[in-house]
Amino acid sequence: MMLSLPPIFRPLQRGRYLLFAGLAVLGILLCAAVLLAQVGGDRGIAPVAVTTDIEVGGIQVNVRGDSPEAARVAGWREAQQLAWKKIGGPDLPDSQLESLVSAIIIEEERIGPRRYIATLGVIFDRQRAGRLLGEAGQLAKSPPMLVIPVTLSAGTATTFEMRNAWQRAWAEFQPGSSRIDYVRPSGAGGQSLLINYGQAERRSRYWWRNILDQFSASGVVIPMVRLNHLFPGGPVEGEFTARFGPDNRYLDSFRLQVDRPEQLPAMLAQAVRRFDQIYTQAFNAGLLGVDPTLALQGGEIDPGLRRLMEIGEQLRAAERQRNVAAQAAEPAATPAATPTPAAPAPTAEPAVVSVVTVQFATPDAGSVDAILGAVRSIPQVRSATTRSLALGGTSAMTVQFTGNPTALIDALRERGFTVQQGGSVLTISR
Repeated sequence: MMLSLPPIFRPLQRGRYLLFAGLAVLGILLCAAVLLAQVGGDRGIAPVAVTTDIEVGGIQVNVRGDSPEAARVAGWREAQQLAWKKIGGPDLPDSQLESLVSAIIIEEERIGPRRYIATLGVIFDRQRAGRLLGEAGQLAKSPPMLVIPVTLSAGTATTFEMRNAWQRAWAEFQPGSSRIDYVRPSGAGGQSLLINYGQAERRSRYWWRNILDQFSASGVVIPMVRLNHLFPGGPVEGEFTARFGPDNRYLDSFRLQVDRPEQLPAMLAQAVRRFDQIYTQAFNAGLLGVDPTLALQGGEIDPGLRRLMEIGEQLRAAERQRNVAAQAAEPAATPAATPTPAAPAPTAEPAVVSVVTVQFATPDAGSVDAILGAVRSIPQVRSATTRSLALGGTSAMTVQFTGNPTALIDALRERGFTVQQGGSVLTISR
């Protein structure tokens, strides 16, 4: 039996429904406003256009002249000579050296009546200077690396949630002469939601592959800075830590300090160059390459479980091969006087075909053909096809062969390769 309210209370009930409906609409509008606030606003900093010219920064000069203009010209000429020597260039007169310079970057300068003190950057035209530098002018680039700059200050971790000095320093960095192929997000729009400090701490390969695919990157570098303002208007300390990879692995760290907050941009620009040196050394040492766990197909199988499955398959293949060998050696010697009809030969089981991923350095197109030809010449190899190609970096191929991975490793070493095994991925080099 349903009870109904007296007529006197029905307007109150309708008013309550209208109140709930109004609160629901207000909640939806607030959620929309919060979402727009998270992705809107003045937050994006577009990176500078990348040029392949050779940039040398941090050149300090302290010269005198008859006038401020004369002292400045003398300081620029001295900076050109110091920068040219820093990159290993041959001795050249000032007139010829000036023809190689495309720009002078003023990082910091003080001009007096007869004195010029400055920190400058010099950019050399690669097309003209590269011929004189020889191999120093040729760069073998790393795979594309996504940059996630993290600022830790006052107990808050910031990446692209708002404009900050550390993001600006990376956006203004000119990586054309670096061996690292940096992918620098602007932080505009939904990028601030997609890339944050929480993502740097995440270990899921599925998430990482989705993000890296959106930026056409193969790996990630995470430069971090912890800023400590000693007192308002006073010195600023910076503790910098270089990390990389989906596991946020530690690489190196250093400290810098400036006397005034106005000097913070110069300190951060100097730190970016230090980070570039650290990541370049890691790339030369073979640390900053493509993570094998990011190259696996799919994403639903844990790498450790996948490795156990592969080991089990290898053991079963070895057991089948032992059974075939035992059957082939089983017929015993029989008396010659008692001829017996020839028994049909035992049918051998089909050979097991294994598939592995092989990574190899490809500084140029010729190295790709040479390495593919060497791998295909192995008798057990059925096919070897490129899976990803990165000239000047690290490429990968998919190899199908008969037998177990140990036989393939031995065959590669016989052909002069150095082989390193990490899970189901082989890395070869000469």
